[in-house]
Amino acid sequence: MTAPVPNNAAAARDTVMLLLTAQFGGLVGEGPAADVIVADALLVTSELVTNAVRHGGGLTGFAAELTDEGLRLAVADASPDLPVSYDAGTETSGVGRIGGYGWALVRRLAKQVSVTVHPGGKNIVALISLT
Repeated sequence: MTAPVPNNAAAARDTVMLLLTAQFGGLVGEGPAADVIVADALLVTSELVTNAVRHGGGLTGFAAELTDEGLRLAVADASPDLPVSYDAGTETSGVGRIGGYGWALVRRLAKQVSVTVHPGGKNIVALISLT
C-alpha cells in the first residue's frame, strides 16, 4: 500500500494497521499469537519511521504492502548514514544510556532487513513475517 508520506510514526502505524485489518479482518484480538504479530509489525514501523525523523534528516518515503512472505515496509530518509546499533558490552552501552535500541529491535523482529544508500539518502526495507 503506497500512501502519502506520513507525518509521524503514529500515522505510519495507522497505515499499517489499516492494511492488516483490510487483509485479515479482525487480526487484533484473535489470540496471543496474532496480537504479537501485530505488535511486532507496529513496533518495527514505529522504529523505522522515528529513526528516519530523528536521525535520518526526515522521512522522505514510506510504503507498506503485503507479500507472500509477509508485511514489507519501505522507509526512506534524507541521510546516507547507515543505522547504528549499540550492542551490549560496548563502552556506549550501559546503565543510564537512553535510546539506541531501535535498530537492534528492527533487526531482531524482521525476517529480512536491507539498507540501500543513494545520493539523496537511504532506503530501508524490512520484511515482517505474519505467521
